[in-house]
Amino acid sequence: MAAKLALNKSSLAKESAQLAEYKRFLPSLELKRLQIMAERAKARETASRLDREYAEEFRGLAHALPMLANKQVPLDGLVSLKDVVRGEQNLSGTRLPTLEDIEVETEPYSLLARPHWVDAYVEGMQKLLRLNLERDVAHERIDRLVQAEAVISRRVNLFEKVLIPQAERNIKKIRMALADAERDAVVRAKISKRKTAARSAETRVAEI
Repeated sequence: MAAKLALNKSSLAKESAQLAEYKRFLPSLELKRLQIMAERAKARETASRLDREYAEEFRGLAHALPMLANKQVPLDGLVSLKDVVRGEQNLSGTRLPTLEDIEVETEPYSLLARPHWVDAYVEGMQKLLRLNLERDVAHERIDRLVQAEAVISRRVNLFEKVLIPQAERNIKKIRMALADAERDAVVRAKISKRKTAARSAETRVAEI
């Protein structure tokens, strides 16, 4: 249950300070949201490009090497991912993954024991492994940026639609109450002055 608003000068000072803080904080939130939105658009472009490159590389490899369907040539385990080094980027408080390094391992094979096209297969699989990891990171960045934008948007809406309007209403209400109290005090002072004057007059009349 919200505390009852005190209609006094102390409460007015408190509400005014809060309103000033809200208005000072809101632009930084807006700037943060714009940065997140710009990075999200960039991440989506990167992810789309990597998706296209992966699909083109995959189709190109399949088209160039139809002999891959030949199960008599063992290819399993020939190309594998040995190590992945991931990093992290801090964008306005949002932690985004980065891909720092990839190490792809190729199992040694005899050039005489396997067909010549195995070299092209190894090179193509290395590219596909790298592209696939880059795609994963790009899509993960998008997911985190979308989540971050949603959180920031909720905060912006909280300030714009709840906190700032409420503080402004409270300030208006307190000022009206203080103005009413001041007018009442003036009226009471005038009435008291008239009563005092009347009593003084009665006293003087009685003395005569």
